[in-house]
Amino acid sequence: MAPMDSNEIEKGNPEYSAHSDPASEDAKDISDVELAEIRTVKQGLHQRHIQMIALAGTIGTGLFLGSGRNLSESGPLGALLGYTIVGVAVSPVVMGVGEMGALIPLSGGVIRYVEYFVDPALAFADGWNLVYAHLVGIPAEIVAASVLVQFWVQVNNAVWITVFGVLMLITGISFVRIYGELEFFFSLLKILLIVGINLMALVITCGGGQNHEPIGFRYWHHPGPFVQYLGVSGPWGRFLGFWAMLATAPYAYAGIEFITVAAAETRNPRTAIPQAARRVFWRILLFYVITIFMIGLIVPSNDPALTAKGAKATAKSPFVIAATRAGAKAVPSIVNTVVISSAWSAGNSALLSGSRILFGLAQHGHAPRVFLRLNRFGVPWVGVALIGVFMALGFMSLDSTAYEVFTWLQDLISIATLVNWIIISITYLRFFYGCRAQGVNRQLELPWAAPFQPYSTWVSLCLFIVLLLTGGFTVFMKGHWNVQTFIGKYLEIPVIILLFFGYKFLKKTRIEPLTELPIRRFITLYQQEPVPEVKKKRGLQKLNVLWG
Repeated sequence: MAPMDSNEIEKGNPEYSAHSDPASEDAKDISDVELAEIRTVKQGLHQRHIQMIALAGTIGTGLFLGSGRNLSESGPLGALLGYTIVGVAVSPVVMGVGEMGALIPLSGGVIRYVEYFVDPALAFADGWNLVYAHLVGIPAEIVAASVLVQFWVQVNNAVWITVFGVLMLITGISFVRIYGELEFFFSLLKILLIVGINLMALVITCGGGQNHEPIGFRYWHHPGPFVQYLGVSGPWGRFLGFWAMLATAPYAYAGIEFITVAAAETRNPRTAIPQAARRVFWRILLFYVITIFMIGLIVPSNDPALTAKGAKATAKSPFVIAATRAGAKAVPSIVNTVVISSAWSAGNSALLSGSRILFGLAQHGHAPRVFLRLNRFGVPWVGVALIGVFMALGFMSLDSTAYEVFTWLQDLISIATLVNWIIISITYLRFFYGCRAQGVNRQLELPWAAPFQPYSTWVSLCLFIVLLLTGGFTVFMKGHWNVQTFIGKYLEIPVIILLFFGYKFLKKTRIEPLTELPIRRFITLYQQEPVPEVKKKRGLQKLNVLWG
């Protein structure tokens, strides 16, 4: 099968003509649009792929490497509170995405929902915000992997940046089933690593270390549960350390909301997506909260390795530090190997998400039509190629300490992630109140209805806005002004506003009234579909709680 030309997709996609005039909502035939899109891609992701990707697909350097920075800046209790609060706050975001994605299983994720339920201008702005996040996110993972490789051997970073970049590109342009199988394997590795680290931490805490002396909460007493941030003494200094943790924690959760980004390439998405969304709370509790708690018990926040510079910075991962302190000679290398595979895995996920977001933008005319081109595997290869070009940002680490570059990219992604979560929250609230205005019974008429709505989303939205506005508070402290930090923390705000109002002015878009949102048309399409056959678990299958 030859690569499909964008014109071929356009012929089967009346959405282009409909979006030539954003006000002509009635010109859209949503059924034809959805069916045309699903026909142009290949559904290579199965139930087990989606479930495992949702469980551990985006767990990468944010947890395995970035948590070291969090522990050193905020202390064990500060890091625990930060991961818990942000994790609880992002749960309604994932739930809302799951509810909308089950009803609208199209590739591109949230930008498709923003298009239908808020304003095409906001879909354009958030779409390019996400593209930007992925353009800098993948180099961050590659740089992190190159940092970790130096745990064994000191080689020019350019070698490892090139190797990991090429591997990601090969995965990105292959049939999506290959990506699914790789992520399934990597997710299992990450789950085993987290379980192993937590068991190791429990053994060490109880006295199973080199000196067989119980540790308990020793490091919570000294150096203490919090850190005096930037030399500020007293309760205020400890609070600042905790708040700095809240501002950077979104990086660890970045991508957790992308469970619907490849919905059109997923089999039975109306079933698979809700199952993935329902498990988000347990995923956050088991893989983030408990892990950061256990690490805080066995790695003191003032450990020199957490703040090392230069070549010694290769062991900044608290997982590797914990294994080294335990005195097990082989364990640090095993841990580091899995952490490197996690960086590769997270990069693969970002490459998939970024290319599908570009595909979704092009579907609505918000990106050049060239991004609709598919290769013989049904993969939008032009989007993959564009993101591949920006992998070269990783070479910045050649002129600076690799870990410093990783930290800078981490801050950029954190802010872009916060902006995306804010827009998702606004979009879901519009969808929720649109259902109410149109008399839609969410529990009975939708494929799945998220719990605790809309109250949980309102709380999350308020927290995200506060974090966005205060995330760069350090630059306003006396003696801590830093142009790079200020740009990294606040440039995103005027850019997203400029993109929104610029597109709105040029295209004359408008925010549809709640009563005119196309919710009923999507419900009708859902109700016309045949009910997929659900196979009951038998024998040992009943013990499978990960992807069944």
